[in-house]
Amino acid sequence: MTIHKDLNAWKNSIELVTAIYKITESYPKEEKYGLVDQIRRSAVSLPSNISEGAARGHNKEFVQFLYIALGSLSELETQLIISKNLSFLNADNFEQLVNKMNVIRSQLSGLIRYLKEK
Repeated sequence: MTIHKDLNAWKNSIELVTAIYKITESYPKEEKYGLVDQIRRSAVSLPSNISEGAARGHNKEFVQFLYIALGSLSELETQLIISKNLSFLNADNFEQLVNKMNVIRSQLSGLIRYLKEK
């Protein structure tokens, strides 16, 4: 059984969620229950699925949850592109978030490969 707190993908996902919450505070108030809520849910889903998968007793289940986390990451990226297009998110913040997401994507993909080979 893997302890999720030891995984770099989980640690980086927690940092991403924190950054997302701080950045979305500046979004228009009318987006609080729209785009902001959706962005935050997608972001929180990342470390949540990593931790839930790690708690499962089998690698096959863990891999399934890691794929769900990858899906949430893609969903989050789409929502951030929309935010940038609507000028809710500036180019620098967008770039920083995308870079963090690319690191996490790579870590998740590597972990999936590793678990599948075991």
